[in-house]
Amino acid sequence: MIEKIAMDIHRRGLETPAILFLEMHKPLSFFASQTLIVTTPLIAPIVGFDRVRNAANLLESRDNVELLIRRIEELAAARDTNAGKSKQGNLSTDEPVAEPIGASTVAHREDTK
Repeated sequence: MIEKIAMDIHRRGLETPAILFLEMHKPLSFFASQTLIVTTPLIAPIVGFDRVRNAANLLESRDNVELLIRRIEELAAARDTNAGKSKQGNLSTDEPVAEPIGASTVAHREDTK
């Protein structure tokens, strides 16, 4: 379940907000799991009993929340590593690099002084 949630978050590119949310609410994870158990009769018909039970089991232990955070961080690090490799590959081409906007204006001002 941790892997599925982490992959969903990673696929949507929401690693940073998810980690922030989980870290902030980690102390309340047990309370959230108990709330899910109490509200199961109301929530289960909408999302399914198995999903509610799995979410409650996940939130029951802070260690599970920490495992989820670590897995999301691993996926984000892998994405950053892959993005860095592709950027390095793109920079090695012989194409000219575009001049930054306003660079010619700055150079012109320096010439006039």
